[in-house]
Amino acid sequence: MTRNGAMANDAVYTLFDLISSHRITSAIYVAVKLGLADLLASGPKTAAELAHGAQANEAAVERLMRALVTIGICRIDDARFVLTEVGAHLAASSPRSLQSWALFEGEMLQPSWSGLIESVRTGKTRAELAGAASSFDLMSHDPNAIATFNAAMADVARLLTPAVAAYDFSAHTMLIDVGGGTGELLAAILRSYPNLRGAVFDLARCADAARRRMQGANLADRAQFIAGDFFQSVPDGADIMTLKSVIHDWDDARATQILRNCRRSLPDHGKIILVERVMPEMPAERPLDRASALSDLNMLRGPGGRERTEAEYRQLLTTAGFRPLRVIPAERYCLIEGMAA
Repeated sequence: MTRNGAMANDAVYTLFDLISSHRITSAIYVAVKLGLADLLASGPKTAAELAHGAQANEAAVERLMRALVTIGICRIDDARFVLTEVGAHLAASSPRSLQSWALFEGEMLQPSWSGLIESVRTGKTRAELAGAASSFDLMSHDPNAIATFNAAMADVARLLTPAVAAYDFSAHTMLIDVGGGTGELLAAILRSYPNLRGAVFDLARCADAARRRMQGANLADRAQFIAGDFFQSVPDGADIMTLKSVIHDWDDARATQILRNCRRSLPDHGKIILVERVMPEMPAERPLDRASALSDLNMLRGPGGRERTEAEYRQLLTTAGFRPLRVIPAERYCLIEGMAA
């Protein structure tokens, strides 16, 4: 085959693999749901041992495991399956586990994305098409969905905590993590800054999990949970606020409302830190750009927000009464810093 012919062949199979990539999510989800990653976390296992532990069919488990070998989740060593460095993060015991995120993708996002075409046709979210106010309202009727969502958000927070905790909070005395969920991010920051006090501000349904997280981290004397709705108001008392993956959930009007409520509660020397993906002005074929663009589509299908460029975040902050300062890269995210204006 000529060089041009070989390149054309490569191109068509690259496209073929992209079209089929939903199968990878399904395979990873099943491995997590059956507990195979946790079984392998204790050491190498044969297919028979994995099938026994998962109470599943041995031949089918072996076929699944061989597929996981091909995508780098595990490898075969002397007829036993072993987690790779990548696959190790599917186990619950990993300090940076993505087990809950895999369950969230498989049980909530993947089914939702099957209706993406309707959101693209209409510009409406799944919830709006179902006659609900938002995806969070839909989720509020299902305790299992709430638990899955909160656990997945904690997984993402753990990925970001080293970069966020590296921000210099030493000049501040009180931090409120607005929309802080179960408190994963706040706990990491407070551990790094022993003189800092903090609070998680979120809906009441997050209270028990957040309090358990603070008690487990021995931070109950410096951390509290405050229940409320950030569309109504944000508590006073902080001189710095963090919002991780909050603003991207909402359209400009509702995002501005949240930020204005934060501004009203901050003193004139107060700061705000948004932890968000930043969309490139001109996306290209790069992993970071792809992650941001796919997250943007997830916002279209899910809560109705969007991923934004740096200029768009600066405009939001300015409109809400903040003076934009710095944008600090933090792995796949950025810390977008603003000062009360």
